[in-house]
Amino acid sequence: MTTGEKLEQQLQNVLSGHPWYGYPVYRILEDVTFETAYEKPAGASHNIIEILLHMISWTEEVLDNLNGKEAGLPVSGDWPPVGDPDEEKLKLYIDDLKLVNVNLIGVIRNFPEDQWTQQVIDHRGTEPVVTYEELVSGLIQHHIYHSAQIALLKRILNG
Repeated sequence: MTTGEKLEQQLQNVLSGHPWYGYPVYRILEDVTFETAYEKPAGASHNIIEILLHMISWTEEVLDNLNGKEAGLPVSGDWPPVGDPDEEKLKLYIDDLKLVNVNLIGVIRNFPEDQWTQQVIDHRGTEPVVTYEELVSGLIQHHIYHSAQIALLKRILNG
């Protein structure tokens, strides 16, 4: 199995498969209500909609990096502004997360095998240097981490 095939399989499993730790990302998001998405419990740093936008922005950044763009903060920001609560936005943001991951999977499939061990272009000098394989693996871990936060917020808010 190639590196790209392995990473694609891991990403697909975390997004919509049967990960051993519990529900995949899309299953966790499928029953998030508008009210739950925008509510922030006391003591919480972020609400579900903020976490969702954060996941989208970092997926876009990884996609940009795999396409040759130098590493940095995502174009839309680390924690993009949510704007006014809007029920339709929640559905659009979930669709955006799915679309950006479809695009990412396409790039992973076509990424040259000999480039997975090359270092991501990063001239900031502030981050540890990572390979493209480590970058995608890190994003998979990022998805797991934040989907767990969403699952916990749902449990707190829905009782």
